[in-house]
Amino acid sequence: MNRLTVYVGMVAIIIINTVVFGLIFANSSYALPTGLQGFDSSNGAPRFTDFLHGDFALTLNKPMDVTKTNEFIYVTDTNNKRVQVFDLAGAPLFTFGEAGKGPGKFNFPYGISGDNQGRVFVADMYNGDISIHDSKGEFIEYFAPNLSKEKRITSPAGLRIINNHVYVTDIQANKVIVLNMSGEITLEIGGFGENPGQFLAPNAVTADSEGNIYVVDTGNQRVQSFDKEGNFLNIINGASSSDGSSVFVNPRGIGISSSGTIYVVSNLTHIVYGFDKDGKELFQFGGLGEGPGQLYLPNGLYIDENNKIFITDTINQRISVFQ
Repeated sequence: MNRLTVYVGMVAIIIINTVVFGLIFANSSYALPTGLQGFDSSNGAPRFTDFLHGDFALTLNKPMDVTKTNEFIYVTDTNNKRVQVFDLAGAPLFTFGEAGKGPGKFNFPYGISGDNQGRVFVADMYNGDISIHDSKGEFIEYFAPNLSKEKRITSPAGLRIINNHVYVTDIQANKVIVLNMSGEITLEIGGFGENPGQFLAPNAVTADSEGNIYVVDTGNQRVQSFDKEGNFLNIINGASSSDGSSVFVNPRGIGISSSGTIYVVSNLTHIVYGFDKDGKELFQFGGLGEGPGQLYLPNGLYIDENNKIFITDTINQRISVFQ
């Protein structure tokens, strides 16, 4: 694949997302194709357990990512330019943030993650910053503000805090940045391209218990893994040895269970895949629809300490929970 092909692919993804997240949301009637059912769980996949909905006054509109702390569940309610907060039983409680640029304001809140002090970090892809809030949503400060001012972070999207490391994907710069809790960069991976170690619009990132890093390389339809020093390890895309094609179409969220199973969201096929650490596909679940266990353009994925899986179900305007 040459550079022109890669650029064409990037443009195609932008167009698809504009149509899907623009025209669909502009229409209040979400007509679903008929005859599409969710997968059963006989293949070892987790089972659907619950929905998290906003109420009449707190309706979710394009929820993009989700995280959980000891107190609350936090969702980036992106089209409403805020974060919506639920209790641990799934009841909506309050929101924080409003449209704009500046402390306590959001333009496109995307990735969200909590630290071990109960603080909540929010990556705003369009404002180009990461803000820190207390558990009640009060703005504390910006994280690594000098990096945003210097344009070393331009469009932060995927965000996870794991073992006092802050992992951030920068979609525009096609890279992943790892920082310590003081906001100092300890590692950078990536650059534009399709070769191992290069990215095209990376959307999400996570790390396992050994510090290995997993990046959802959205434009290249794959997940890439790296060791904690940033050395390339593997490509995960569900490809068979015969044709090498990816099972993903616009992959987005990612998470790793305590047993090491890697979960990846395939946004445009409405499916979540499970893989072992070597990239072998174990199961899949989801499927297009609005019923229990079904998804419609899922995006973010978070796995808590009990291996409960939270998935932002964007067009259905809810969080689907599996275990």
